[in-house]
Amino acid sequence: MVEQGKGQKGQQDVKLINRKLLELTGVVNVESFDSEEFLLDTELGFLTVTGQNLHIKHLSLEQGLVAIEGLVHSLAYLDGAAAGKSKGLFGKLFK
Repeated sequence: MVEQGKGQKGQQDVKLINRKLLELTGVVNVESFDSEEFLLDTELGFLTVTGQNLHIKHLSLEQGLVAIEGLVHSLAYLDGAAAGKSKGLFGKLFK
């Protein structure tokens, strides 16, 4: 995993390996998760990860590190301005 220096705000590393392993730094909290979707609170905003058979491989909120295994379909940051206009994640998928 990529190490992040302590005390740095507003930085995040995203590493996706063969769509099967996602490694993230800068994670503040895991808001919710199931086998198809994760909602992560990061230093750069909320991030959704969607896919199949997703599960946490490694979690260290003290260091801001999360590793997710499974087949990753998408990563999307939820911006405040865009969230008010959108119909949500499923609304976008089934236009």
